[in-house]
Amino acid sequence: MALKNFLFTSESVSEGHPDKVCDRISDAVVDAYLTGDPLSRVAVETLCTTNRIVLAGEVRGPQSITHDTIEEVARAAVKDIGYEQDGFHWKNAEVEVYVHSQSSDIAQGVDAAGNKDEGAGDQGIMFGYACRETDVLMPAPIHYSHNILKSLADARHSGAEPGLGPDAKSQVTLEYRNNKPVRATSVVVSTQHSENLSQDEVREIVRPHVTGVLPEGWMCDESEFYVNPTGRFVIGGPDGDAGLTGRKIIVDTYGGAAPHGGGAFSGKDPTKVDRSAAYAARYVAKNVVAAGLAERCTLQLSYAIGVSKPLSVYINTHETGKVDEAKLAATLQEMVDLTPRGIREHLKLSRPIYARTAAYGHFGRAPEPDGGFSWEKTDLVADLKSVFGNG
Repeated sequence: MALKNFLFTSESVSEGHPDKVCDRISDAVVDAYLTGDPLSRVAVETLCTTNRIVLAGEVRGPQSITHDTIEEVARAAVKDIGYEQDGFHWKNAEVEVYVHSQSSDIAQGVDAAGNKDEGAGDQGIMFGYACRETDVLMPAPIHYSHNILKSLADARHSGAEPGLGPDAKSQVTLEYRNNKPVRATSVVVSTQHSENLSQDEVREIVRPHVTGVLPEGWMCDESEFYVNPTGRFVIGGPDGDAGLTGRKIIVDTYGGAAPHGGGAFSGKDPTKVDRSAAYAARYVAKNVVAAGLAERCTLQLSYAIGVSKPLSVYINTHETGKVDEAKLAATLQEMVDLTPRGIREHLKLSRPIYARTAAYGHFGRAPEPDGGFSWEKTDLVADLKSVFGNG
């Protein structure tokens, strides 16, 4: 029997974390290609370390996007994050680009031709999840972990907190009673800072960003509030630790509260089901919960490379469902075409909307006017209620 009273922890990392710098650069390259041609194919990885950025991967898109263009995109991404440090500077870092044309073997499996529809860009399994723990239907620990760092980043970018650096991590542990979060039992925040700030000064800078994000009365005891527990965090970012694209997949999704198929999102165009099908799974699960058909919902999809239809669609409402799961799964497949082309067209994913996803989570964000975070829409709710009633 599952525990009803427990502690659960999730972490987040800021846009200036080395791995997130790489995610941001890779997604900025995706956006550059999709701006030039919405049907571009992109799979680009980034590595960064002390004043060095290395990009590698395969693409198919406009010839106007050269290695020089990609270098410019990388530098602009680093500048926007805010790195102008001796050990990592947007202008001074050496940028190496090893990007080549897409494999013809992959292309022939993925491309539509004759009676063959567009196939999945790879095999794999993808999960989506939603729950009623927060107003955005995300698990509470990852939601608050993200928002603490986003609040700190906003203060840094605005100039309100000039002593903060771009690199930061947060970790929130919540107490659950009867399966519902009720308070934080510990909060950990490590943030890069200028040489002239003491640990106590950093602690007081961070404090209002934590208390402002957590619900009233949820703040942990003072003895469980940890800020820069090593005592000093001046050297950070890629100068302090190497970064790689796709190394923060749990931060990107549900903070460990739901399964993950293993595929990363950043650096991939929307024909890659690692990205698009994970977005579709979140979209479907969120609509199920938003429609009142369950308190929690997990959806799994699976695909084979070159094959358009999903091999399996599995839904689990964790004994909170108010309707038959088999009927729910069948109904959802009638409402949403879960082929790679169907997902891409339904959610309008062939747009340059990805750099913004690279930090603070791909899920639980507000849909944007230009189509960003379209998978967070709840436009299936009316149809689901029509089929199943109000749940």
